[in-house]
Amino acid sequence: MANGDKQTIIHGAIPPRDVLLQFIADNPDRASKREIAKAFGLKGEARVELKDVLRSLEDDGLVQKDRKSLKRPGALPPVTVLDITTRDKDGELIGRPAEWNEELGVAPAVAIRQSSADRAKGKAPVGGLGDRVLAKIFASKDRAGPAYTARIIKVIDKHRNALLGVYREMPGTGGGRLMPIERRGEEMQIDGSDLGDAKDGDLVEVEVLRSGRFGLTRARVLSVIGSVASEKAISMIAIHAHGIPHIFPHSVLSEADEAKAATMSHREDWRDVPLITIDPHDAKDHDDAVYAEPDMSPDNPDGVIVTVAIADVSWYVRPKSALDREALKRGNSVYFPDRVVPMLPERISNDLCSLREGVDRPALAVRMVFSKEGRKAGHTFHRIMMKSAAKLSYQQAQAAIDGKPDDKAGPLLEPILKPLWHAYAVLKRGRERRQPLELDMPERKIILKPDGTVDRVHVPERLDAHKLIEEMMIQANVAAAETLEKKRQPLVYRVHDAPALSKQEALREFLGTIGLSLAKGNLRSNSFNGILAKALDTPHQTMVNEMVLRSQSQAIYSPENIGHFGLNLLKYAHFTSPIRRYADLIVHRALVGSLGLGDGGITPDEEAALDDIAAEISTFERRAMAAERDTINRLIAHHLAGRVGEEFDGQVSGVTKAGLFIALPQFGADGFVPVSTIGRDYYIYDEAHQALSGERTGLGYRLGDSVQVKLVEAVPLAGALRFEMLSEGRPMPVAVRSFHKSSRRGASKKPGTRPKRPHR
Repeated sequence: MANGDKQTIIHGAIPPRDVLLQFIADNPDRASKREIAKAFGLKGEARVELKDVLRSLEDDGLVQKDRKSLKRPGALPPVTVLDITTRDKDGELIGRPAEWNEELGVAPAVAIRQSSADRAKGKAPVGGLGDRVLAKIFASKDRAGPAYTARIIKVIDKHRNALLGVYREMPGTGGGRLMPIERRGEEMQIDGSDLGDAKDGDLVEVEVLRSGRFGLTRARVLSVIGSVASEKAISMIAIHAHGIPHIFPHSVLSEADEAKAATMSHREDWRDVPLITIDPHDAKDHDDAVYAEPDMSPDNPDGVIVTVAIADVSWYVRPKSALDREALKRGNSVYFPDRVVPMLPERISNDLCSLREGVDRPALAVRMVFSKEGRKAGHTFHRIMMKSAAKLSYQQAQAAIDGKPDDKAGPLLEPILKPLWHAYAVLKRGRERRQPLELDMPERKIILKPDGTVDRVHVPERLDAHKLIEEMMIQANVAAAETLEKKRQPLVYRVHDAPALSKQEALREFLGTIGLSLAKGNLRSNSFNGILAKALDTPHQTMVNEMVLRSQSQAIYSPENIGHFGLNLLKYAHFTSPIRRYADLIVHRALVGSLGLGDGGITPDEEAALDDIAAEISTFERRAMAAERDTINRLIAHHLAGRVGEEFDGQVSGVTKAGLFIALPQFGADGFVPVSTIGRDYYIYDEAHQALSGERTGLGYRLGDSVQVKLVEAVPLAGALRFEMLSEGRPMPVAVRSFHKSSRRGASKKPGTRPKRPHR
């Protein structure tokens, strides 16, 4: 036993749960049911009992299946959103992650720690059953209990026992059905007496009344959110499902309306500097402007000076104000195809802090000097008043450089645009030397019709104009982090850890199946670039890019700097988008305070709370990404709902025990092919090769395969598509077939039959 425990284990008897968990943790290479039974001398009925005990551990989230073995669950993020769902036998609260990938198994249980002393002193937020909370996560030392413990940072939503769905009337019954909006949701019955003001087609919140063994679960309507037939209804589902604040309180709007234009106090007058904005053609706010010129210093021959000016949000949004509290509550703006849920009211984001053409606007600017090799020689920060010389779209700026200027961009070509492109060429030399991770993952944009339905899915061309702005913003972010570190000023970094060793090994194993290798040891971003370059223009290109992306850690905000692996930078802090990211606003305040640039600097209270602030905004960023992804899935499912029965060209984008995820590149959508519907063979999942392979025929499907599928079901409210596989599998590599022999000795299935519980 670990830690000197004296517990006696009787050979041949079922060991206690904590002993089983200890064995699984200590023996990851032999933690299958067979090996566990062998280790403890279990035979006959004891093996059946062991199976039940292991299943209960899995249901409690204490272990997860990994092929045929069991393992302790993968790590949760250090801060995450939990739904408090139950209590343990001692009455302590138990939560589970609000966002969880069901492909990983049952979401792990988390014990909520609530110190009675802290509660009595009012030092800690108090949670209860049904609450959604933001919590700090710790690995549990108690192997017999939940895998994690948590300390509540804040209660996000009290008593979240309500469910979302769409009410559908059942004529002649006086009531109807609740249609789920989640892929694994449950249809429920709503009686006329429990209907409230709901009408057919309304998006509603309900509470569950009864769940019995027979018949549908009954529910009662708590509130009506709106009609799903209305414009923007799809994004409203995601907004409510993920708890995204979308209505500004009156106090926040009043504070924004009462804001006055910034003065020249503590500002340099840069209104004659021809800074310009380059943004998407439909942008409503403009928070960054750029300008470049040759460096005339004899000490820096052929060098350039790049100036980046960023809207001075810190002047208008002061610590502890109503605007500030609401901005932190939101964390960032959320972008849907049909709307934006902004972090700040329009009076601030689209007016006072938008760098409008020809209008005086306050900004925080950084002036950076680069050598001709792209090495930065120095930089300085300035609090300024500027006046944008022009507003251009990416396409306008690029067309002018390519020799097709329009009437607006033409006069700017020689004095402004060409110096910018020359500076970008200089910065590119530095970027090529730095070797950031260069994934090729095209971004798809959904274009909507006036009625809010999908018109088409568009893949915007990646222009040098995009890359120019991106690289100049990266350099401004680096300069902000360097300046604050030099001033010993606490700040929030944007950090990106190196891939976990387990993910590196999984990627290395996968690459080996297609003849590529990944070096061992201390990896850098250019280690992956070499792999991506070898896969370029091969049938494996998409698959390799996807697998490299999956191997990466998630970028987060943190007051502790570990660098940015993907960008290959030692110091990096978000500075360039304070209109839409709270992290950038914190960095602006830190610069204003540490450089003595006037009012609106960071406060001691904010500095003391940076740990919690960084944790919150990292969590809210993940929340926004999930809501945006869900909305796109629902829009595409709506778009394809009338095309059931049609055939499509697709690509295998994911492989699981349960089946294949199929991407339709022309729509940017994913659907699913259940393994039980594929062919007449028994398919075995091979994680290392990312493949499903037929045991009898040796034919199968791998990640990245081009296939033809038929759409057999579209569930718009849940954003789900189900396909039937039309393409025959292709011969699997010898390594995959060898894997089958070692993992399925003696297994067989007659053609045309299926196991009773296939691949669940």
